[in-house]
Amino acid sequence: MTRDFHRPGRSAVYACDGMVATSHPLASLAAVETLRAGGSAADAAVAAVALLSVIEPHMTGIGGDCFCLVAQPGRPVWGYNGSGRSGAAMSLERMQAEGLAGAIPEDSIHAVTVPGAIDAWDALLRAHGRLGLERALAPAVRAAQDGYAVAPRIAHDWRLAADRLRRDPAAARHFLPSGPAPSEGDVVRLPALAATLSRIAREGRDAFYSGEVAADLVGTVRTRGGLLTEDDLAAHHGEAVDPISTNYRGLDIVELPPNGQGLAALLLLNILQQFDMSSLDPAGAERLHILLEAGRMAYAVRNTHLAEPSAMRASVPALLDRAFAAELADRLDPFRRVAVPPAPGPRGDTTLVTVVDRDRQAVALINSLFVPFGAAIATEKTGIMLHNRGMSFALDPGHPNCAGPRKRPMHTIIPALALRDGRCEMAFGVMGGSYQAMGHAHFISNLVDHGLDLQAAIDMPRVFFEGETTVVERGVSADAIAGLRDRGHDVTLRALPLGAAQAVRIDWERGVLIGASDGRKDGCALGY
Repeated sequence: MTRDFHRPGRSAVYACDGMVATSHPLASLAAVETLRAGGSAADAAVAAVALLSVIEPHMTGIGGDCFCLVAQPGRPVWGYNGSGRSGAAMSLERMQAEGLAGAIPEDSIHAVTVPGAIDAWDALLRAHGRLGLERALAPAVRAAQDGYAVAPRIAHDWRLAADRLRRDPAAARHFLPSGPAPSEGDVVRLPALAATLSRIAREGRDAFYSGEVAADLVGTVRTRGGLLTEDDLAAHHGEAVDPISTNYRGLDIVELPPNGQGLAALLLLNILQQFDMSSLDPAGAERLHILLEAGRMAYAVRNTHLAEPSAMRASVPALLDRAFAAELADRLDPFRRVAVPPAPGPRGDTTLVTVVDRDRQAVALINSLFVPFGAAIATEKTGIMLHNRGMSFALDPGHPNCAGPRKRPMHTIIPALALRDGRCEMAFGVMGGSYQAMGHAHFISNLVDHGLDLQAAIDMPRVFFEGETTVVERGVSADAIAGLRDRGHDVTLRALPLGAAQAVRIDWERGVLIGASDGRKDGCALGY
């Protein structure tokens, strides 16, 4: 489907040797430069995400977590779970004694878990890279040291988070050095973070998990009443994992297993497969209603079952069984909204990098602080913004995702791949906190059921649910909104757009790569 060139918009990007899609042009450029210097897609992905940790600091950072998937011809898909664990001293009883009930607040020091990003970058480079960590971190070091101009969407989000940053002296010192949040076009330097990145580049991943950097991180947390120790950081290692998948009308969609919510995306696709989605208007109320209702059911399963794998009581195969999806689909009424336990809204956002290189190694990598600027707590000397993934723990002793010692929380960030007949066809992802599983299913349906091109599939207006409210983007038509209301949805316009997507597709027949990047962020696809 060709876009209407009379209308504003962007085309998909075509190239032969390498393709990158990220949420910032400078990150896309850094990745392409890495590819042209002889690096693999893995090298390029780490170069891009490390730079994003400097120039998109509210979304991602070395104080966050990372997940990635890698496909290359003739080899099994490689997955890495780079999420960190709670401290050994974490317990439900301790949280209750501190007056916490139901959930850990986003700004609580107890939401800070061990950051897994640096370990994940190192593991990815060791398994699939050519150039090493020092080369990959070089663009990030330069940007933090010499300064970078703030992009428009980043300036907008930074301004919204300024009050949270002011509550923490170190966060304000590092990320609000002039007082107010920077405006678009302002040049920002992060000297403390530059020094930290330089140390890691020289000394390797252990420079983050031990020594002065770890001591500063732990000291920052302990001073504010947190439970992490240097032993907790030293003990951290991510995990290479076997991906999980489902087939959606001939396309194998590959996700990482729990503790991430990729399972919810696959379950949602299994439910949608019970309906003739291609016969529906892609922007119409009937299709959006089915997407919403299938999503609410999949998220109810997510909220009941997803957790650290060792704590789950329902198996992944059972939750992805087609008969289970058919049972859920039978509960869906195409004409009315039905009662389903409400799911939380998208409370965070993140950065996603997709890269395919000349050898057709394909990488989807996602790195996050969760809520913008994470816990809004920064390390005193080293300038690291700390994430708040621990807020996803339940504080219910009967829940598999209940907070506990050395435990990984349920995670929202999910990179993905699409394979056909065992060959990787696409690296993709849709950012946006809890929305991501819904975003994956909506995007894949746009491509498979409605034949949209890569960029058009990303650009389609989005809908989701926040509690009992259905939220829509401004692009959803008045007729579609009226149709959703007729079906029982309490519809409201969302203040911010829902997430953002990046994708790179491989056209094996023509030897061409196709990239697309979401206009909801500042980024672009770039190839050579």
